[in-house]
Amino acid sequence: MLSSLPNLLTLSRVFAVPIFVVLMWEAKWQGYTAAFILYVFAALTDYFDGYLARAQGTVSRLGVFLDPVADKIMVAAVIVMLIHNNIIAGWHVIPGLVIILREITVSGLREFLATARVGLPVSQLAKWKTAIQMVALGALILAPASAHWWPALPSQPVGLVALWVAGILTLVTGWDYLRIGLKHMTDTPQ
Repeated sequence: MLSSLPNLLTLSRVFAVPIFVVLMWEAKWQGYTAAFILYVFAALTDYFDGYLARAQGTVSRLGVFLDPVADKIMVAAVIVMLIHNNIIAGWHVIPGLVIILREITVSGLREFLATARVGLPVSQLAKWKTAIQMVALGALILAPASAHWWPALPSQPVGLVALWVAGILTLVTGWDYLRIGLKHMTDTPQ
């Protein structure tokens, strides 16, 4: 099942992370442009891997496991590199950290609830959070490159505003998931 197209798309996101980091390390506008293209590719594979798995009837346990892991690795790497390059700086680091910490917490919560055979479905608000987060991070990656070839494009301000919106939605959805998880953690086993 590892060689199914949906799983290969998911794995491509994992393998893209080190390439992304190299492109962003001490990057000039060309590196940011290439990193943005790679990020868009990763975002598209995130959509298509699940779509293809459902359409082809090839949803696998491996894919169900790998997909959120690949997403979290990519998001964390992007945020870390944007902070490293001072594109996210000062107070703007707060929503970036909130996003990373929420992803770690929700992953641990899902693992705990899986042992109790309790699912934690993705809410509609969490899907919106993910979409806004993807736009925010993409705009922030693009900002240094767009300053070179399209100076009037307000990528960084748009990216930072979207990052704060994503950070707030991250807190709301994280609390919703934690509240559900706490209910199952505090129930007395029978």
